[in-house]
This record gives sequence, structure tokens and C-alpha cells, in this order.
Amino acid sequence: MPRLALNGGTPIRPETKKWPRWPISNQEDAKLLAEITRSNRWSFDGPYEWQFAEKFTQYQGAKYGLCCANGTVGIQLALEALDIGAYDEVIVPGLTWQATAAACVDVNAIPVLVDVEPDTWNLDLDAAEAAITKKTRAIIAVHLYGAITDMTKLVQLCKRRNLHLIEDCAHQHGTFYKGKGVGSFGEVSSWSFQESKVLSAGEGGFNMCQTKKLFERLYSLRNCGRPYPANPAVFGEKKASALDTAIQSGNFRLTEWQAGILLGGLKRLDEQVKHRDAMAQYLNAQLARIPGIRTIRRRKEVTQQSYFNFAFALEKDLKVDNKQFCAALNAELNWPDSFEVPYEPLNRCGLYKPQTKVRHKISADYWKAINPKRFKLPVSEDAHLKSGVVTHHVALMGAKSDMDDIAAAVRKLVDRVDELRKLKAGPTKRYAALAR
Repeated sequence: MPRLALNGGTPIRPETKKWPRWPISNQEDAKLLAEITRSNRWSFDGPYEWQFAEKFTQYQGAKYGLCCANGTVGIQLALEALDIGAYDEVIVPGLTWQATAAACVDVNAIPVLVDVEPDTWNLDLDAAEAAITKKTRAIIAVHLYGAITDMTKLVQLCKRRNLHLIEDCAHQHGTFYKGKGVGSFGEVSSWSFQESKVLSAGEGGFNMCQTKKLFERLYSLRNCGRPYPANPAVFGEKKASALDTAIQSGNFRLTEWQAGILLGGLKRLDEQVKHRDAMAQYLNAQLARIPGIRTIRRRKEVTQQSYFNFAFALEKDLKVDNKQFCAALNAELNWPDSFEVPYEPLNRCGLYKPQTKVRHKISADYWKAINPKRFKLPVSEDAHLKSGVVTHHVALMGAKSDMDDIAAAVRKLVDRVDELRKLKAGPTKRYAALAR
């Protein structure tokens, strides 16, 4: 067996064999952006924005939807639309991007960090129920990477305990559970269109909801507090609104250029999601045959799975550091920085530091309650520090031959795990940039 590439051996994949790139655009997108530029209508309830909002909402199966500035703002608006604020507790999974919890703090609520399932890295619903107190107002379900929360059980839990359900769908454009789109299960859902997402405009966000009242509140909150509809030029004669007066808020709108890019991306979305899903299932089948590798569980209720990241885990028996494994895998595939470890758990996250802002010091009790270090998240910590391996969804945009290369590289590392363990002191100079 040849030496590992990280140790000066020949990589599984030659440098001349290129990987797909992301994001994707075409001439039709460029033409639409030129038309928007010439229209002199660039924002504030523009026609392309609402055209996209209607089509995307319909695709996911929700009743109402509207654009906003980004996914972080989308969570904040969801909380505010549900009247969640000071000292209210919101259950948040401990393994997620920091924005999910940060949005709670930004409305002066208290994020209660709960650990995740070891085989999906989605919210552990038994642990979530155990964390419910008299102050709990909502649960935020984060459908992480390429897996979905048990929505049947979660919906029942929220109904039984009289809690609001918010879905963070930043990773899940095009995912369907029992034939129903994610984002249509909770009262409100939030989406991200940041550059790395499977539906992207560089930046941008979206909210979906199930009632007209919530839609109008979300509209007002993202539009400087103006009651719906604020722009008769788009909506025609003003219709009756549940909001008689403005709500204190700010400007969290999307531009027409972003909407134009999203319309182009939406045309390609379903085909791309289906391709990634097929490649992920093909790759998982190969990885499942490799000793020491554990694939992420796919719930039987999933009818179509979107992937922000493809993920798998290293069994303890391998006795190898996941950071070193990622460095070696990137070297074998000639793809610097592609494979990496999962998010930092929120109780030890370098970007989730709520106690660094004076605005959050509304009382001594609140200051203590938002300290993330008070939570124990052993599964989340294990995924980040020891077992987890993830890669961006662009890896799944390739062909089966690309999946074969990934599987072959993983198998090579497992077969030569003794050699990999010895490299912990540092790789060769050729791949020094990969070992981080």
C-alpha cells in the first residue's frame, strides 16, 4: 500500500482532475440582472422579490413567505413576530452556527443549549423536553448539514407543551419529509441565501409562516415597521391588514438584484438537490462498508434530502484525530480545505460570545443565564473535537467517479491509520497548509 499523500506519497486523486465549483450562474442570470439595473427599481417590495418569494414558498409548501436581509435576521424576526423577548427561554441545539443562539440573545431571550443526537447531529428531543421550564417559549429546530430533525415527534412535543416551533432551514433548501417541505412544519421558518448555501444570492434570507397575521408581522418587522402592504405600486389597492399601526423595527429588506439571482438559482435547485441526494446515498453506501467509518443516519420519513455539508464520523476504535484525518483526506484528494471538522459547540464557540456586548447586560441574572459555558454538550463536543468530518455540498455536485475517489481516499486512510497516527507531530512541507 502506497504511503499517505500527507507523508509524501502519491495522492488518490491527481491535481489535474478538477473538482466542481460553487456558486453557479449562467448567461440568463446575467441578462436578468442587466434588466433589473435598467429598470431603476432596485429594492423595497420590488416585483422580482415577490416573484421569487411566491415561487420559493410554493416549492417548500408553506402558506406565506417573504425575503429578508439574511438568515440571522430571519431568526430574529421569527422570534419577534411570535412576541418572544426578554427573559423568555428558547431551546437551541448545541451544534449549530452561532447565529441561531445569537438571534435569541439579540431579542433579550435566553438560549438554552441542548445536545444533539449522535447519529444525526440534530436536536435530541428527549433532552429538549427535559430542558423545558416554565419560562420556555419556543424550540428552534436546526436541520443540520444533511439531516433532518424528527419533525413528527417535535411537532407533537411543541403542541403538548404549548411551545412555538421555529425551523432554522439554512441548510435545507429542497428537503422534503413525508413529502412535505421543511420550513412548513413550524409556525415560522428561517432560511439563508449566503454564498455557500445550496440556494444563494451571496447574502440574503427568507421567512416562511403559516398564518396571515404572522406574515404581516414579519413584513412590518423587516420593513422599518411599516404595516402591510407598504408599497401600493406593487400590491395595488391597499388590502385590509391585521396591523393598524407601525411596529418599532428597522430595514432588513432584500434587493432586486439578489432576487434576480435567486430566481435563476431556484430554476436549477430541484435538479441539483436530486443529484446531490443521489451522490450522497451512493457515497454513504461505500463509506458504510469501511471499518471505523459511521455514516449519518437518514430518517426513513425523508423523501428528498438536501445537503449543505456531507458528513460522516470516525469510530473511537480508529484512535485518530479528526483534524488530522481531514488534513490527510484533503491531501489525498488534492483539495485544500475541503474536508473539515463540524461546527464548534456553542458552549465553547469562538464566535458565540454573548457576554462581550454591553447591550446584553440587562441584569445580573440575565448576564449569568446567557453564559454558554454553563451547558454540557458531550455529543456536540465529540463531533467537533474527535469524530466529525464534513465537506461542502459542492463535493456532491460531481459524478460517481468523484464519489469513488472520496471513498477510496477514506479507505486508504483507514487502511494506513497506524501511519496517520504517527503524523500528528506534523505533515510534510508539501501539505503543511492542510494540517490546521
